[in-house]
Amino acid sequence: MSSIAIHARAHAHPHLRPLNVLHDLPAVADLIETCFSSTMDSEGQKYVQDMRRAGKDNSFIKWANHAIETTSLPLSGYVWEEGGKIVGNASLIPFRNHQERIYLIANVATHPEHRRQGIARQLTERAVQHAREKNINDIWLHVRHDNPGAIELYKKLGFMERAQRTSWQAATDPEARSPQTGITTAKRNPNDWQTQRSWLLRLYPESLAWHRNWTIAALRPGLWNWLYRLFIDMNVQQWTAIKNNKMEAALAWMPYGRSESLFAAIGEQSDPSALTAVLLRARRELAYSQPSLMLEFPSGKFDRAIQAAGFKPLRTLIWMQATL
Repeated sequence: MSSIAIHARAHAHPHLRPLNVLHDLPAVADLIETCFSSTMDSEGQKYVQDMRRAGKDNSFIKWANHAIETTSLPLSGYVWEEGGKIVGNASLIPFRNHQERIYLIANVATHPEHRRQGIARQLTERAVQHAREKNINDIWLHVRHDNPGAIELYKKLGFMERAQRTSWQAATDPEARSPQTGITTAKRNPNDWQTQRSWLLRLYPESLAWHRNWTIAALRPGLWNWLYRLFIDMNVQQWTAIKNNKMEAALAWMPYGRSESLFAAIGEQSDPSALTAVLLRARRELAYSQPSLMLEFPSGKFDRAIQAAGFKPLRTLIWMQATL
């Protein structure tokens, strides 16, 4: 792991101050929308709307004053204010990885009219210093892969790249058909679970599990797991792609509070067309219940296979980590 060494120097700047949850959430929501609207999916739009709604809800604000360290909304962080207007922001969102508290630095944004003035750097440095003051050892952030300036900034601050993941979206389509490739699809066979699980652990690694609100175990076959999903009203559907009587890929649809409801598993040596086949089947079978589908997946080797299934990339994020 990398070791980060940031010295407090800029956080006393007169324009830099802590986020005030009583007043700042609507303005921060406006800033985030201004900076990221072109790549914002439906989940991101809902997130911004929730921030605006929360900023106007007195009962929420009273609760928030006691919940800054336990909620995923940006109730903690720092803003940059000039002329009475918030033009920069860095949110601090707490998570737990097993028993250890970690922070995600999120929504690092500078208004287009105020960029290239070092605002993002000073906000990020102050956020890291805040984590140090709270005795947090592990800090994460993610940044778009096509933002080289920000990537270089974070590297200089001691962050190391840990993963690149792309978010994909496709409309469902009852007419989506797989090409003739010798690959067939079927409902997931319980006997394929151990292979599917090993692939999932590689593609959705434990090092990033703190950010997931689902667990791989939810896809495990068996009566007790089925009863548990029935009890919490979680509808799960799973398919496999088969070539020469061998499973080449698996796909699960598990709506679990986030837009990324598809979870794909494929072997490193599998035929990429297998991934295309199960994604097309999901687009077809879910057409009568879902208008669109989302998939988050490691960037690179299988990008073309995902595109061949009619999915379009929304964004690719580089996940970066620093250890205090």
